[in-house]
Amino acid sequence: MNLFEAIFAHDSTASAIHYRGRDLTYGELRARTLRMAQALTSLGTARGDRVVLLLNDSPEFIEAFIAICSLGAIAVPINMALRIEDQCSILHNCGARLALVEDDICNTLPTDVRICPLSSVFEKAGDAPPPDFPIADVHDPAFILYTSGSTGEPKGAVHRQADIFYTNQTYCREVLRVTKDDRLFSSSRLPFAYGLGNSFTFPLLNGATTILCREKPTPDIISNTLATARPTIFFAVPVVYSLLLDHHRSGKRLDCSSLRLCVSAGEALPAYLGEEWEREFGVQLLDGIGSTEMLHMFMSNHENDVRYGSSGRLLEGYEARLVDENGDLTPDGAEGNLWIKGESASRYYWERPDESVRTFVDGWVRTGDLYRRESDGYWFHMGRSDDCFKSSGQWVSPVEVEGVLLRHAGVSRAAVVEDFDEHQLPCACAFVVRQDVESDPVELEKGLRDLAAASLPRFKQPRRYVVVDELPYTATGKIQRFKLRQSLRNKEHG
Repeated sequence: MNLFEAIFAHDSTASAIHYRGRDLTYGELRARTLRMAQALTSLGTARGDRVVLLLNDSPEFIEAFIAICSLGAIAVPINMALRIEDQCSILHNCGARLALVEDDICNTLPTDVRICPLSSVFEKAGDAPPPDFPIADVHDPAFILYTSGSTGEPKGAVHRQADIFYTNQTYCREVLRVTKDDRLFSSSRLPFAYGLGNSFTFPLLNGATTILCREKPTPDIISNTLATARPTIFFAVPVVYSLLLDHHRSGKRLDCSSLRLCVSAGEALPAYLGEEWEREFGVQLLDGIGSTEMLHMFMSNHENDVRYGSSGRLLEGYEARLVDENGDLTPDGAEGNLWIKGESASRYYWERPDESVRTFVDGWVRTGDLYRRESDGYWFHMGRSDDCFKSSGQWVSPVEVEGVLLRHAGVSRAAVVEDFDEHQLPCACAFVVRQDVESDPVELEKGLRDLAAASLPRFKQPRRYVVVDELPYTATGKIQRFKLRQSLRNKEHG
């Protein structure tokens, strides 16, 4: 079965997409998707061709994605927020034959790729015959998703249509339990694995409604969408939940009365943030972990079974193991590097053989995350393995130290990275964003040092505190700690 058949098996009169105040039914979406497929065929799109989508979250994005994959071509969504240079880098890496783009960016892209502006795409359909959707081979690539670049250059994880169905059978059915009455809204965008599942796979494979937002999802936009579109499930990353709580406290009340679940991913959710969200709005906030390589979540907290500060439990259909520096399995309670296996996994990165060999090993995916598993089956994220470091000969997890610093009422956000003391020995450095920009940074640092001394062993306590106005984030809400480490090195040599 291909995506087209699976999605349009639902009631044609039901609402598929809520967009800009109106609903698009499954029947209307089907007709528009067929028209999109005709246009792509007229443009010469053939099986295996890479077709780039540089589109905002919109019905057209979804129509194009379904049509491309169902025709046997390969969809390549690109984040609209990336710099032009980064977008062009992805275009060249994937070897795109065609790019469907928003009208206002047509003149910024390389001329060696055929550009089709969105305003004219349906004109290309002409009198083309009805499209032929071949039976999808389980091994055929269907789409490429580029990693967010939290540790450097993005890589294109290649996925099959079967991977989409697998995440629906696992995470969606076990955790979300989506029904046709649900309305799903995600502040994370469609070009990302997290957003693609939230706003495309899970609603449309289950006859539910996806709420799409073309505009940048600021707290004001999200607040208005919650109040007017009335979603039942809301997805975001931790920094967005923090911003929404700040927005709510400022007097701009957030209406969460329609929500039955909230979901967080992208980076570990601090325990205090989940607890505060549930206390304030009466809605559980389910944290989990997924990756571009695995397409969506493979661990999650569950409704009425939430342990804030953890990534929850391993989902059915996935295997996990923790290994130490020597490749040996680590016992419960000990930290180790997380490897994951499941049928939604990418098999390789597009045109990056060396990185593929390092990441994909005998069916396992090396996530690059450091985890601890407790004997009762709950998993705790200890940070990226390349973000962790040793101080006084013992491992320091930035996530653990950040969780302590975030308990201070004067701290809005925090990030911990490796630094070096006056003897060039490794130690922790904390970058903090103040809750109140007018607060005294000297007093704040004193309070943080006292808090760290009371809560952490000496080798984990930050030796240096740097107050900043903001932290560097990827478009998916992950802190780019490598940029913070670079800023320390630049200061040392500046």
